[in-house]
Amino acid sequence: MGKLLYAILKTARPRQWLKNLAVFTTILFTGHVLEPKVLTPTLWAFISFCLLSSSNYIFNDILDAPKDRKHPFKKFRPVASRLLSPALALTTSLVFLGLGLKISSTISQSFFFISVLFIVLEYSYSLFLKHITVIDILTITTAYFLRVYAGEAATGFHISIWLALAALSLALFLAIGKRRAELTLLQGYSGVIPRDTRESLSHYSEKLLDTYTAMFANSTFITYAFYTFLEKPTNRGFFLRSYYDFAPDLPDRKWMMITIPFVLFGIMRYMQLIYEGKGESPEKILTSDLPLLLTVILWAGLILVVIYGIGG
Repeated sequence: MGKLLYAILKTARPRQWLKNLAVFTTILFTGHVLEPKVLTPTLWAFISFCLLSSSNYIFNDILDAPKDRKHPFKKFRPVASRLLSPALALTTSLVFLGLGLKISSTISQSFFFISVLFIVLEYSYSLFLKHITVIDILTITTAYFLRVYAGEAATGFHISIWLALAALSLALFLAIGKRRAELTLLQGYSGVIPRDTRESLSHYSEKLLDTYTAMFANSTFITYAFYTFLEKPTNRGFFLRSYYDFAPDLPDRKWMMITIPFVLFGIMRYMQLIYEGKGESPEKILTSDLPLLLTVILWAGLILVVIYGIGG
């Protein structure tokens, strides 16, 4: 029984739930993360998306089991290794789907609409979109991006358009990075043909993915830099009564700009890991690569200090 529960949990991929933290983007950057009336629905939104995404991961493993058995790492997944039967996996997937949609329906109508759109997109990706070159990357990107706007739908607050563009660029960067790292990884194993594990990989050349990676690494950095420069101070803070108390002679100073170096290092570090074949799973890298993890923690800490400490 214990092994079975472990197999179900592993197939649900709880590490992937890190992606769903994107729903907190809205309340974090608008200065409302400590307010219970908006924090509570955002927490439920996070739980809903965790259930919905796990439903799709399980469904995807059922469909991909034959190809996963040819993959150097994915062959150890519970369904591919026959530790978890397809019938039980499908039942679990449907239970997660029902619970996720039930929770989303209690948050708001717009959030429920986004949740339905999200799960339809995810299931479509597992069924056929992942086999179509470029469309597969755009689908992963859209799923990332929907998480950000789900946070808006759950709370009614809105983020800056430049922050939205930065989130979109980052989503593209991560999605392309997954493909580039996967290609690098599979090329390192003799006897493993990329198209046998993922059909769309046969249509991606290294040069093409390198171009895509560089393009969206640049756009992530530039759009985030524009966000930090153009965003107006929230004029609230716990350490100081007002942002202007901190810099009365510099009313136009944008303190969010001090977070740019951390974003730049994070992008560069992630690109390094991609070309070492370690970027196939962004959430795995984030929890296992110490330099990148520390960078994210320091960046998040500075965000909290700037927005909630000095109100800048």
